[in-house]
Amino acid sequence: VSHTMQHWHVYRKWNELLFREMYAAFKAGRAEKNPAEFWYKGEMGFFDFYIIPLAEKLKDCGVFGVSSDEYLNYAEMNRREWEAKGREVVESMVQKLEQELGPAAVPPQQAPVMEEPSNST
Repeated sequence: VSHTMQHWHVYRKWNELLFREMYAAFKAGRAEKNPAEFWYKGEMGFFDFYIIPLAEKLKDCGVFGVSSDEYLNYAEMNRREWEAKGREVVESMVQKLEQELGPAAVPPQQAPVMEEPSNST
């Protein structure tokens, strides 16, 4: 989670790498949901309910000294930047990955249930 409390370009780099991994899993049938459908809103919740409260606690306890202020500031700035640009960022990531991987796959059907072998010996 440290990327969320660093410069915007660092946050974007690691955010895109995670998105790429999840999108590829969806395309390969290893994930049921297309991350593009929830990524923007999910990041907003991640900042609001996990990252910013964590950064505030780090600041309050002073565990990282003066750097704690910086982590909170970056988290808040990245959250504002994501709110303003996140939808466009997701769209851009999807377009980039569709060019590399092809259009989004239809969600996979549930795998058939394998019957247990009978014990007829």
